[in-house]
Amino acid sequence: MRALRWHGKHDIRCDNVPDPKIEHPRDAIIKMSACAICGSDLHLFDGFMPGMKSGDIMGHEFMGEVVEVGKHNKALKVGDRVVVPFTITCGECDQCKRGNFSVCERSNRNKDLAAKAFGHTTAGLFGYSHLTGGYPGGQAEYVRVPFADKTHIKIPNGLSDEQVLFLGDIFPTGWQAAVQCDIEPTDTVCIWGAGPVGQMAIRSAVLLGAKQVIVIDRVPERLSMAVAGGAIPINFDNESVIDRLMELTQGKGPEKCIDAVGMESHATGTVDAMYDRVKQAVMLESDRPHVLREMIYVCRPAGTLSVPGVYGGLIDKIPFGAAMNKGLTWRMGQTHVNRWSEDLLRRIQEGQIDPSFVITHTVSMEEGPGMYKTFRDKHDGCIKVVIKP
Repeated sequence: MRALRWHGKHDIRCDNVPDPKIEHPRDAIIKMSACAICGSDLHLFDGFMPGMKSGDIMGHEFMGEVVEVGKHNKALKVGDRVVVPFTITCGECDQCKRGNFSVCERSNRNKDLAAKAFGHTTAGLFGYSHLTGGYPGGQAEYVRVPFADKTHIKIPNGLSDEQVLFLGDIFPTGWQAAVQCDIEPTDTVCIWGAGPVGQMAIRSAVLLGAKQVIVIDRVPERLSMAVAGGAIPINFDNESVIDRLMELTQGKGPEKCIDAVGMESHATGTVDAMYDRVKQAVMLESDRPHVLREMIYVCRPAGTLSVPGVYGGLIDKIPFGAAMNKGLTWRMGQTHVNRWSEDLLRRIQEGQIDPSFVITHTVSMEEGPGMYKTFRDKHDGCIKVVIKP
C-alpha cells in the first residue's frame, strides 16, 4: 500500500509499505477513504516533537470502511463506515470510565517512555511519535486500529466524508477548547490562531452562546473565514493586539482566552519572539510560548485560559506570577474525542454546522508530501488539506 512517511525534518515521502494485519482480537483494519493534514502534523514536519523515527507513517485524522475485524471485536463489522478518533482508547481503564479518553492508561504501548517524559503515561495516538505508542498513522491506504471496538465513531448514511472527517480531531478539539471555557452569555471569548482548530473553536463558541468572539491571526484568508463564522478579526501584523482587545472589551479584557496555536507561535517584532527563536535554535527551549504570555497579560482577572494547542516540552519566561495573582484558571489537554462525538455528530446531522467549510485543498496521496510545505507556509490560500487515496 501507499503511505506518507516521515524520514526526518521536512522530509515526508509517499512510499510503498506492507499492508497492516490484525495483531490483536480487538483490532480492525480500515480502508482509508479520506484523511487530513493537521496543524499538529507540522510540529513533526518541522522536527519539534521528540520520539519520531525514520519511516514512521504520518497522520491522525482519518476515516474509512472496515475491511477486517478481530475475533473479539463485537462492535464493528466488515462494511461499517467509521471515523477514527486520533486518541486510542481502551474503554476499560479508570480514566476511560471517567471520560478522560486522551489519558487512557492502557493504549500507549510505550507507556514507560511516556511516563519518563511526562510523569505518567498518556493515551496512544496515531502517527504521533513513539512517546505516544509509535502507532502507524492514517495517511495510508489501510490502517490498523487497535482497541477498535472503542476507538471509532460509526457514521450513518447520508453524510459525506467531508462533513464528518473532522469528528476525529479538529472539530471536537475546537469544541472542547470552548467547553473548557464555561462560556456565559456575557462573555467575550478571544481565540489566538485562525487555523483549522481556531475556526472550529470560533463556531463552537458561537454555538455555546458567547456574547462576542474575537480571533487573532495575520493570514487574510484565515481572518476572512473567521469573520464568516462570526468572529471579530485582529490582524497582529497591522494593529496592537493589546490595544484592540482593550477597546473591544471596554478596558476589562476578554473573560475567556483560547490558545489554538501551540508550540510554534509567531509574533511580529517583539522581544520575546526573538528570544524564543534564539533559545529554540540552541535547544535551550523546545516550544515558543508567545501566545501563552499574551493570554495571561490580557485575560480579565478571574478569567479562563483554554489550551488545545499542542506543546511538546519546555517553555521559558512564563509570567506565572501574573496568572496566580489574577486568579486565572488553566484548562488544557489533548482532546477526549469520544466524550463529544455523539453530540457533535447530531449537530452535523441537524445542520447546525457543516465542518467541511474549512477545506481548501483536496489532493491525492502522491501530492501529500508537497502539501505539507504549502500548508505550513499558508501558500495558495491553504487552510485545510484533505487527502483522498
